Amino acid sequence: MKFGIFLPSFLTVDSRPGGSDVRDFARAAEDLGFDSVWITDHIVTARRFYRVSWLDSLMTLSHVAGVTERVRLGTSILILPVRPPAVLAKEIATLHWLSGNRYIYGIGTGWYGPEFEACGVHKHERGARTDEVLGATLDLFAGSDVHFHGRYYDLDGVTVEPHLDDPPPVWVAGGSQLAHETSPEFGGMHPNVLRRIASADGWIARPTCPPELISGDLAEIRSARTEALPPITVAHENFTWIEESTDRDAVTAIQQERFGIIVSDERPWDYVEQVYMPGTIDEIQAKVQARVDVGVEYMMLHTLTSDIDQVRLIAKHIVDPFTR
Repeated sequence: MKFGIFLPSFLTVDSRPGGSDVRDFARAAEDLGFDSVWITDHIVTARRFYRVSWLDSLMTLSHVAGVTERVRLGTSILILPVRPPAVLAKEIATLHWLSGNRYIYGIGTGWYGPEFEACGVHKHERGARTDEVLGATLDLFAGSDVHFHGRYYDLDGVTVEPHLDDPPPVWVAGGSQLAHETSPEFGGMHPNVLRRIASADGWIARPTCPPELISGDLAEIRSARTEALPPITVAHENFTWIEESTDRDAVTAIQQERFGIIVSDERPWDYVEQVYMPGTIDEIQAKVQARVDVGVEYMMLHTLTSDIDQVRLIAKHIVDPFTR
């Protein structure tokens, strides 16, 4: 089992972590044994499910790459359809090369309608654009004089450097979820998402995908993969907050407050408890174990804060017990 942790790249109304907070957080994660640091990607403010905005994902990862040496650097997820492939390939190749091949190319289609329109694309195009941007960037990483002709993007003899002898692994997010009435997506695994995941190096199960749905999705993914491909990395992103008290009511009260700073109140607390990872330490450990039992081997956790004490508590009560 390996663990990553999300950088505090959020911008709240009352608290805006500065550059030193992000750098200190990343260094602490590396020192405490996390395998990776991750970042959320939203170009425009998406208040429907978050109360916060986010720093630019690739620029922030480049920032922390300069103050770390070992931790891998991941996006969960990079919204591909809102980015032109040549520009994106240049940014990723630069990050991957400067960091010593530490980037994980975590990708997805996105979900927030106004974000697509603000970037000059339409939500109904997102699947096809995702496929084209992914294919074109991988071609651009590999060599010169790239010719790529799709419905939305054309490259005619284009070269983007640096070329990557060891390109970043592609981890695709998506799949089933325990859908709430406010969810912007339906609950099942879309066939195109399954196809995308089945050809990737890793799969990032949704935060809203509980263990029983992860198990079902994983069976579909493994059936869809060809024998020639190596085993896929099964990853899962989720949110937690550690309190060392055994008083469940007191712990829940604090967690409701902390979740409420980042996550909007569009979804009620009973749904948050079903899909995310609040609770006492014993309960959180049981939730992690339930995901391990169905095949999750890589977990990335949001701390909901820039406070390094949470990084230490997650390392103590989750990372250490599951990596011994």
